[in-house]
Amino acid sequence: MTGSGTHLLERLGALLDEWPHPPPHYPVALVRNLQWLCNEGLDKLPPPGGGQTLQRWQALATVAAQDLSLCKLYEGHTDALAILEHYAAQVPAQTTWGMWAAEPPHARVTLDAAQRDGSVRLHGRKAWCSGATLLSHGLLTAWNERGEQQLVAVALQQPGVQVTEDGWQAVGMAATQSVEILFDDATGLPVGPANGYLARPGFWQGGAGIAACWYGAASRLGEALRSHCTERDEPHALAHLGQVDCALTAAASALQGCAAWIDANPGADAELPVRRVRAIVESSASAVIEHVGRALGAAPYCRDAGLARLLADLPVFLRQSHAERDLAALGSLAAHQLQESWKL
Repeated sequence: MTGSGTHLLERLGALLDEWPHPPPHYPVALVRNLQWLCNEGLDKLPPPGGGQTLQRWQALATVAAQDLSLCKLYEGHTDALAILEHYAAQVPAQTTWGMWAAEPPHARVTLDAAQRDGSVRLHGRKAWCSGATLLSHGLLTAWNERGEQQLVAVALQQPGVQVTEDGWQAVGMAATQSVEILFDDATGLPVGPANGYLARPGFWQGGAGIAACWYGAASRLGEALRSHCTERDEPHALAHLGQVDCALTAAASALQGCAAWIDANPGADAELPVRRVRAIVESSASAVIEHVGRALGAAPYCRDAGLARLLADLPVFLRQSHAERDLAALGSLAAHQLQESWKL
């Protein structure tokens, strides 16, 4: 890791350690803490594929280990900043961003033709907008009159933007408030070319950042079990810790290898390595939840506020994976690799 990367992680860890976990007064504390991270410049992460991808993911994992709901907003904000930087788009000072690209059948945002000043008008419904009640801006996918997907930057505090209470009944990750937004002739600014969001290398590179968040939360659970085992010589707990060690070591190795591949191939299609690492980390995180629960019983679910929230949040966050659908896509890619691609 470079000196600057080390300094960023040290500052980030030190600041997070000063905050109570979980913070009181959710969800107001989330936007306050996110703004604090931004004010300290801790949202200026190395871009994916820029030679320090692992440092970027380490920052996400650091936040996730402390507060997974905060990390959800932090990951979306830093993802939006990376995309805006890629397209040399201006980012107003003191703004916080969501990155909203889900396209379920019932929610679709359309655009009118661009105005003279380059702005567009938005109409329709956007779903799965994490942090919409808390953030100042959103970067979202919409569709123009030619049926092309277009990224649009939107200020949320304007006429024509209605942040609803629809679409979010979660217990885990409840504070992220991933609600639906209604747009009625709201104003936005196009970012990048039509169909550019999915076409750019950063799409898959950025998609691996979610796995780093899963890993950070799982490692926090693993540390709780390790702490327990250093104080008590319990063979069954130690066996579970052995399984956790295997799971987390495999996940960390996969993330490190994927980051190195991305930095060595910054312009390449990263779908295969990213799908692999997401599947590995999801499996490892699920195993950690299982083994920590079996080793420690009800205590972390019921008597430790931080762990209880994390154990409620992480299974919901993991469902950002599409499970067997993602595995089938990975299998389709793997089927067309050389037969010797798995050799050591």
